[in-house]
Amino acid sequence: MAAPRGWRLVWQGRCRLIHTEPSAAPPPPLYPAVVASHTAKSKSAKRRRLEFHYQLVHAAPSIAEKLRLYGRLQRLKYVVYPQTFSLNADRWYQSFTKTVFVPGLPPATAEPAEPAGPDLSELRSLACDALLQEHFYQRKRQRPFLYQEQQHIPAPFLTQLVSSLTAALGSRNPLLAASCLDLKQQVNFYWERGETVVRRGYRTGRIDPVRFQIDDTPQVQIRVPKQLPEFVPLDYSIPGEVPVINHTPDKLPLFRRQYDNKIFIDPGSKVADPCCYGHTQFHLIPDKLKRERLLKANLADQIEVTYRANGIASLFAWTAAQAMYQGFWCEADVTRPFVSQAVVTDGKYFAFFCFQLNTLALTVKADKNNPRKNICWGTESKPLYEAVEGSNIKNFNDEILLQLVQFLLNKPKEFSFSHALQN
Repeated sequence: MAAPRGWRLVWQGRCRLIHTEPSAAPPPPLYPAVVASHTAKSKSAKRRRLEFHYQLVHAAPSIAEKLRLYGRLQRLKYVVYPQTFSLNADRWYQSFTKTVFVPGLPPATAEPAEPAGPDLSELRSLACDALLQEHFYQRKRQRPFLYQEQQHIPAPFLTQLVSSLTAALGSRNPLLAASCLDLKQQVNFYWERGETVVRRGYRTGRIDPVRFQIDDTPQVQIRVPKQLPEFVPLDYSIPGEVPVINHTPDKLPLFRRQYDNKIFIDPGSKVADPCCYGHTQFHLIPDKLKRERLLKANLADQIEVTYRANGIASLFAWTAAQAMYQGFWCEADVTRPFVSQAVVTDGKYFAFFCFQLNTLALTVKADKNNPRKNICWGTESKPLYEAVEGSNIKNFNDEILLQLVQFLLNKPKEFSFSHALQN
């Protein structure tokens, strides 16, 4: 027989019924809860300080204040160089940024070109004029300084090529008409990934996050007021895996420095700039990493590694900084993917990369149950031309030019000339 309501069974040697009243709400505590000291060295105190810091960042009234609070604490951090002489740096950079590299390019997202735009012959003429301007028309008799040859001819050629094609394709892509073209603009990003034990100093033995900083300077970059469309859905399960590196970044090698933690993509007004989204970056391989020097040093297998490492690191820093400019960070992960493109070249060979940022939750705590991965698509480098002999260009490669045009024509589906005029 079931016990009636308001009665409960108590076993004290024998079974008997005791009448009980319905439980009332517990009275409020007389004293405040006991919490860890804010200045102690215990784990609970450190956890309390971390939670208080997260509350401050979440409650920041503006994006600029949130970025200031996020990078306020200065500790030693590894400086990641997108253009590096380290062997197999692309696999390390994938591990640092939780990025899967996929050979090839994603499906084209640009809309079909309008018939009123320039045809291929006009675009080829613009590219050849920019190339001959630096190789033939200008008599550059002065020999460049040591390790400055790339700034002598390839850098002006790349700048002229991008500006000419952008102006010519403005009629097809109204997003380019509202874009902002930056020359050698600084791009910075700071993040945490993994944990380490402090080896020396007054903080010896404490567990700290591994901190990274990328300081990049692309030759040319295009910023736009509207975000590019995603290549794949946000929760798309990519078949590849992120490389696991069981060594400290010192072994790459990377070196640690302590200075301001910067997250920066725009000149001047920073977050107030309307062109706060990235479109395409153009990077120039430095003289020390030129193809001829690597072949002479019997490092032919590192040629494509140099391009991949540059594309992965530069696009991650640029795209992640754009996401943080929209209020996302490691404890408030992105709710939509962010997309950017990059072209890496030495003036003759061109490689194309597309990056989709799916997560900023890279810390140990935020990455525990996070299945998302960042994705980078890329091609191998191919020559735009074979040689320049006088005023003649031998074997000009239209395929590279068409791929460059397709990158520049990428735009959101809903963007039109009316949006460009409003901006």
